[in-house]
Amino acid sequence: MLYAPARKTKARSLVPPDLGSSVVAEAMPPEAQLRSIRLEALAEFAPLLAGAVVLSCFVLTGILFRQIELSHVIAWSLLVIASSWIMVRRLENNALLYVRREPPRGALIEAGVLMGLVAAAWASIPAAVYRSQPDDIQTVLVGAFCAMMCGALAIAAVPSAAVIWAGILAGGLGLALHLGGDRFSLPLTILVLFHLGFVFAVIRRNAHLLSDRADREARQQVDVEAATRLMREYEERGTSCLWQTDAAHILTYATPGIAVLLGRPMNRLVGSALPALIGGSGTLGSAMLGRAAFNGIEVEFGEGRNRRSIAFSGTPIVDSAGGFLGFRGSCSDVTETRSSERRLRQLASLDVLTELPNRMRMRELLGEALLSARASGRPCGLVLLDLDGFKPVNDTFGHPKGDAVLKTVAERLVAQIGNHGIVGRLGGDEFGIVLHDAQNRKTVNELADTLIAQVSEPYVLDGVSVRIGVSIGSAFGPVDGDTVDDLVKKADLALYEAKAAGRGTYRQFERSMQTEAENRLRLEHDLRLALQLNQFRLFYQPLIDAQTQEVKGFEALIRWQHPVRGFVSPAEFVPLAEEIGLIHEMGEWVARTAIRDCAQWPSPISVAVNLSPIQLGSPGLPAMISDALSRAKLAANRLELEVTESVFLQDSEGSLDVLRRLRALGVRIALDDFGTGYSSLGYLNRTIFNKLKIDGSFVRGAANRSETVSIIQAIVTLANCFGMTITAEGVETQEDWCRMADLGCHQMQGYLFGRPVPFERATDLVGTHWSEARRLASA
Repeated sequence: MLYAPARKTKARSLVPPDLGSSVVAEAMPPEAQLRSIRLEALAEFAPLLAGAVVLSCFVLTGILFRQIELSHVIAWSLLVIASSWIMVRRLENNALLYVRREPPRGALIEAGVLMGLVAAAWASIPAAVYRSQPDDIQTVLVGAFCAMMCGALAIAAVPSAAVIWAGILAGGLGLALHLGGDRFSLPLTILVLFHLGFVFAVIRRNAHLLSDRADREARQQVDVEAATRLMREYEERGTSCLWQTDAAHILTYATPGIAVLLGRPMNRLVGSALPALIGGSGTLGSAMLGRAAFNGIEVEFGEGRNRRSIAFSGTPIVDSAGGFLGFRGSCSDVTETRSSERRLRQLASLDVLTELPNRMRMRELLGEALLSARASGRPCGLVLLDLDGFKPVNDTFGHPKGDAVLKTVAERLVAQIGNHGIVGRLGGDEFGIVLHDAQNRKTVNELADTLIAQVSEPYVLDGVSVRIGVSIGSAFGPVDGDTVDDLVKKADLALYEAKAAGRGTYRQFERSMQTEAENRLRLEHDLRLALQLNQFRLFYQPLIDAQTQEVKGFEALIRWQHPVRGFVSPAEFVPLAEEIGLIHEMGEWVARTAIRDCAQWPSPISVAVNLSPIQLGSPGLPAMISDALSRAKLAANRLELEVTESVFLQDSEGSLDVLRRLRALGVRIALDDFGTGYSSLGYLNRTIFNKLKIDGSFVRGAANRSETVSIIQAIVTLANCFGMTITAEGVETQEDWCRMADLGCHQMQGYLFGRPVPFERATDLVGTHWSEARRLASA
């Protein structure tokens, strides 16, 4: 190392003695700090340089004792000693003076002058007597000069002083060689210059190193001060408490907050083992024994309301040799945080309205019940409940009243279940019950019947007595399912069967339900592929004019010929297509195919296409029909779209808007299956329908019931008032034909005229009379 490190004074200590220390020296500007370091280094090496100067003076005095006058030797020696002593004392005084304050630039100039005086004093006699000395003494003097020039390396911390020192000595030696004038003066001068250049290069390099060191220390000083301020603010805000231990885990430092946190006086904390202070926590003790950093170790201590949770974090302290000195860390009170987390977890597992366990919590409880059932061999049960007729209550009385009903249902269920199980709300009007002991299925059946009776009791809303029902399905674990998901699926299948059977029913899971569900899934999968694989076909059933007996058109009916199942009834796959959202794609295929086929028949043969109520919910339906008519170049009045009365039970305004837009295209609209389900003569005044189709049940009933004939007469009379075409469906006998014709029906449709046939057979029927059509259809 070419320069001495600065003495470690308290004023410039870069690291506080401990975490509690707040004494940090004020940071000097980098240039001032560099001057301070240089003065400090110069003061440290000045005594060594002075000693070398005095020692060499004594040696040369001995050599020159008989070569020059004694008075000159003594005077020279005293001058060198005095100048050296003055230099050392002055430099040391300056170093102490500028320890805590910024040194001026003149301090370094003064140091250079002092060094120059000592160098000049030492070089005065050797340079003056060099010429008169013999060769051997001259050689000694040259060596002494070169050696003293190297002393500049000791004071290289102050480049100006080192340059002055080396320059004066080199100048003195150069003057002596020049005055000597012997044959070796030139080579010696060159050697001295080379030596001087080397010394200057080292001085310059050392100056750069010292400057870099000063910059680093300045930056470190700023970082330390910033960290110290942050630590002080951290303590003052009280967000955490700071602590420090020795290698034996004895607390050596602690902020006052720890005393408050632990409920002990400060004088009983410092000097005690940290793990013992918090009740001998094994987790914290193990972490500290590992002598590795740890974070967020939570420790609980105290009793009752005084019980606290504290989170500890610590970092090991090691010396420069890697020896373990203890831990330094922080701790904070997380009692309120953990309490809030527990409350949030509790709220997250409860239904807000009924304060019953929610779906997530019920799954957890069901998982625990399954584990217990497998361990004890006593089955558990899952009961799912879905309210019947609850939606009208919400729609009629509003959601607040509906919520009141749900709360009452929850209270009735809890009161009836008692300690036999846990009631939860799964969402909406769905509830669930986890039964811990479901070994006796007869008891579960009786419980279900009781729940149905309890829920069906009236609810008084705004002075009005309201009744709802409940459908219940159950499954038992691990018999029906040994996982939560499996058991929920089985209970849901049972509930589905209960709702399909009507209101107020209960079903237990049976294997056949699983088989049906799997068959349904397979059918759903195959149905999605049927369009892609071109498995659908359109068959056409003729419409006969009641007066002329001519074929006036056809009704398009979709058929599915499954490669494995064979013929699949539309009554089976059409509702499934509606449920899975495939009805739009399927309906578009039917409409486009029927329109394309009809375009190949002569005018005015028409085609009728059935529309699902779900299709009428699509605002894009009129645009699709218009595009299909345009592509096939078919007149709009040759297309009839048939809808049933059920469309008015859904979004009636939206559906009527779509029907009006369709009629605006010129398409004819027919009301199919009139007289069944939700029939109402009020639908006829909507001025939308061109045709009314009387359901086949009325046609067949007219043969035996006179009141049915009266109803048909009324329907025909009213429909005629609105200018509608009337079609009688389900005509199967000659008597049906004659009766419907006499009652005023305009068209007939039914098996009397033949069953639905493919497009090619239907084409053969175009332009024929019904008797001939029957013969062709049966051929």
